[in-house]
Amino acid sequence: MTFIRSFATLAILSLLALPAHAQQAKKGEGNTFSLLFENDLFFSSDHDYTNGIALAYTTAPDETPGWAGDVARALPFFAQGGEMRSRYAIGQNMFTPRNLAAVNPPLTDRPYAGFLYGSMGVVADSGTNMDQFQVTLGVVGPSSLAKESQTFVHGIIADPKPMGWGTQLHDEPGLIIEYERSMKLIPPQSFLGGVFDIEPHYGAAIGNVYDYANIGAMARFGFNLPRDYGPARIQPSLPGSDYFEPTAGLGAYVFAGVDGRAIARNLFLDGNSFVASRSVSKKALVGDVTLGAAVVFRSFRVAFTHVLRTREYKTQSTDSQFGAVSLTARF
Repeated sequence: MTFIRSFATLAILSLLALPAHAQQAKKGEGNTFSLLFENDLFFSSDHDYTNGIALAYTTAPDETPGWAGDVARALPFFAQGGEMRSRYAIGQNMFTPRNLAAVNPPLTDRPYAGFLYGSMGVVADSGTNMDQFQVTLGVVGPSSLAKESQTFVHGIIADPKPMGWGTQLHDEPGLIIEYERSMKLIPPQSFLGGVFDIEPHYGAAIGNVYDYANIGAMARFGFNLPRDYGPARIQPSLPGSDYFEPTAGLGAYVFAGVDGRAIARNLFLDGNSFVASRSVSKKALVGDVTLGAAVVFRSFRVAFTHVLRTREYKTQSTDSQFGAVSLTARF
């Protein structure tokens, strides 16, 4: 019953964190709900980072609780101006080795692991820069429900049952503190009958789950570009924005980006922090290349991203790839 209590606690805390006045927001002010789904099934694989799902709520401008805004702006690197939003999310990530049929997978393969979490963050958007600061609390191990989730889904789609979850990482509380800055280096410009922009970014994360610094950039090209920073993704990844502001009834764009991370800790590869567990020797540098497209129709945005990720540990046989779907509704 431990995992049920953990899930219930995360859900309740996330809901309690929502600002009470958000229920009174007027239609059209810019609150958003987002559903993010990432999975390698889009490219016929089922290993490494194999699944991630998150539900996020982002407030309209200036509906951030005063104390949260004060904390963020007290940080020396966080923007002092711009529209302030707050973001709340719950989600689950899943990691598996290559051979799901093995009860005792090779020690050179990635350990089974899951992460169930809740997040709260603040976003400041000046129109040319976006700062994001987020704190994530969760649980790694059997209490993450990853075994139950994967077994349930494989039963529905008639895929083989994963047999090695008995070797997964042990229960451990998880903490991630993240900061990202995205910049409109080249703001929207007319080009070849459309509009393009370029957005470099940099950031870092600390905690017992991840310690890394990252840097990269994204370019967009399309028509009637919405005011956003690309579709949001489950971290670690290129940063994006759950919120968007349409500039016309219909808009669309394609995008391409890169993100490089220097990694000091990855719990899902290094193993548990306080007890002995399975682990593999991670690579210190990991890169993502992303290609995708987004469509905005009135108050809705739909996006798909194809992610190619370099090898994350030394005994990983190939690079990995997965797809990400983002559905966002503005109200």
